[in-house]
Amino acid sequence: MPRIAKIGPYRFFFYSNENDEPPHVHVAQERRLAKFWLDPVELASSSGFPAHTLRDLLAIVIAYRMEFLEHWNEHFSN
Repeated sequence: MPRIAKIGPYRFFFYSNENDEPPHVHVAQERRLAKFWLDPVELASSSGFPAHTLRDLLAIVIAYRMEFLEHWNEHFSN
């Protein structure tokens, strides 16, 4: 499970066996989990995050989208 960033209390990562899905990133904080597609950026799923936090996470994913895509492409191009 490659961890690609820790921003504030949030850990951003993807699973190594997910190359059959479009590029995306998972976000975890304690027992909360969300998944965002990267192209275009949108929420795919969420468990435990309140709506206002999901809005903040969406803004973070948009800001770091290119970096997250670079990590995705590097990892799955091998």
